Amino acid sequence: MRSATLLLSLFILGSSTLSANDRPNIILFLADDLGWTGLSSFGSDFYETPNLDRLASKGVKFTNAYAACTVCSPTRASIMTGMYPARLQLTDFIAGQNRPFAKTTIPDWTKGLEKDYTTIAEALKGGGYRTVHVGKWHLDFPDQPNQGPTAHGFDVSHDKPKGTRGYYIKDEIVQDLGLETNYSTDYLTDKAIEEIERSKENPFFLYFAYNAPHTPIQGRDDLVAYFEKKVNPKATHRNPTYAAMVKSLDLSVGRVLDHLDAIGLSDNTLIVFTSDNGGLTQRYGKHDEFTENLPLRRGKGSAYEGGVRVPTIAYWPGVTQPGTVSATPVITTDYYPTFLAASGVKGHHGHNARMDGKNLIPTFENPNHSIDRNLFWHFPHYHAGGDGPYSSIRSGGWRLVEFHEDGKLELYRLENDIGESFDLATSHPEKRAHLQAELHKWRRSIAAQMPKPNPNYDPENATKVARNRN
Repeated sequence: MRSATLLLSLFILGSSTLSANDRPNIILFLADDLGWTGLSSFGSDFYETPNLDRLASKGVKFTNAYAACTVCSPTRASIMTGMYPARLQLTDFIAGQNRPFAKTTIPDWTKGLEKDYTTIAEALKGGGYRTVHVGKWHLDFPDQPNQGPTAHGFDVSHDKPKGTRGYYIKDEIVQDLGLETNYSTDYLTDKAIEEIERSKENPFFLYFAYNAPHTPIQGRDDLVAYFEKKVNPKATHRNPTYAAMVKSLDLSVGRVLDHLDAIGLSDNTLIVFTSDNGGLTQRYGKHDEFTENLPLRRGKGSAYEGGVRVPTIAYWPGVTQPGTVSATPVITTDYYPTFLAASGVKGHHGHNARMDGKNLIPTFENPNHSIDRNLFWHFPHYHAGGDGPYSSIRSGGWRLVEFHEDGKLELYRLENDIGESFDLATSHPEKRAHLQAELHKWRRSIAAQMPKPNPNYDPENATKVARNRN
C-alpha cells in the first residue's frame, strides 16, 4: 500500500524523484450540470449508473463535495488553477449574462483563463506527464486568438467535430470521418481511449470534461426508449431523455475503466469523478423538469446547496479503501494540490503558494480525516433561475448566505437541515455575526470584486437580459 504520509512529504519537499513506474496515471472525469443525486449510488432510483456505482464501490464516495461555483466556467478555472474563482476574478460562465436594469451592477470580471497561471496540465507536463484534454473547455476569452487547452499545458485536445448540432454529429461528418457513431458522448469516449493507448508507456493526465448532461437535452434514441418505459410521473427524477444522457455518460466511464483493465493500468491510475455545478432544474424562468436535486434546495445558478453540492468519487488502488464514504467537505480547488502530491511533481512554487485547495490524499486513505478550514463561494452575478448576486461560507455543519442586493443573511445548519428550509439567522445572532465576519475577511484577503447599486435600476425590466458583445 502507498503511504499517504510519504506522498505528502514528497509534495511538501517539492520532490519529483518518483520514477515513471511509481507515478500514477491521473484521470479526472468532469460531468456538466450533474446534480448531487444524479447517480444511483447518490440516491436516484430512475437514473442508471452501474459503472460509476462500481467505481464508488471500489473507492471513496464524498457526500459533502462541492463545485467552486454555481455555474460552469469558474469551477473549471478552479480545477485548472487550484484557486477560488473570486481570486482569479473569473466568477461567471463565459461570456456571462448582462442585466442592465438589475438592482446591482456586475463587476468587470475576467472573461477567460489568463495564461499567467500555471495550470495543473502545465505542472504535470513539466513533471513528465503526457497531458490530454477531451471534451468541453469553456475557459477561452471570446475575442482573443491562440487559446484552448493546448495553450494551457495540454499536449493534445479533442472536442466534438465542427458542425455538430447539440449532441448529434451530422451524417456527412460521420461519413467523411468514417466514424462509428453520431452521438458525441460516444465519439469523445473513442478519442479518450485512443489517447490512453498512445500514452500507456508513460504516465498521463486525462481531463475528460463531458458536455453531458448539459442542455440541449438530447439522448440516444435507444436509451430514451428504454427510460420512457420506466417513467413514474410522481417520481423526483422522471425525464427519460435526461436519464438517457446520464446513462451515456456512465457507459462512457465504464468503457474507459474497462480499457484500463484490459491494458493493465487500473492498479496504477488515480481516478476522480465530479461535476462542475448542481443540476439544472429551471431554464429562463420555466420549470422544464430536466432534473431535480432534492433533498437539496434549488439547483444550478442558485445560492443554495443544490447549486454547488455535487456527486464525487475517488478511486486509487492501494490508497482508497473499497466502499468507503467520507463526509469531509471537499471542493474542486482541491484536485490540483492532490494531483501534485500523488505524482510527486513539484509544480511552480509561486503558483502553489497562492493555491486555495488542499491535498486530499490523507482523506483518500482515511475517509474520516478532517480538513480544518472554511469553504467559500462568491457569485456577484445574475443567472437564469438563480437568486441574484451572493457570497456564502460553509464552516463545519453551518452555512451562511449573504445576498448582495439587499444585504440579507440566511443561516442554515446543514447537519440537521440539508434542504436549507429553516433559516436560523435570527435565532443564532452570534453564529451569524461570526460567519459573516469570516466571509468578509476572506473576500478582502482575495480582493473579491463586489457588485454595486445600479443607478439605472428599473424594477419592471430588472430581469431583462442584454446580449454581451464580448
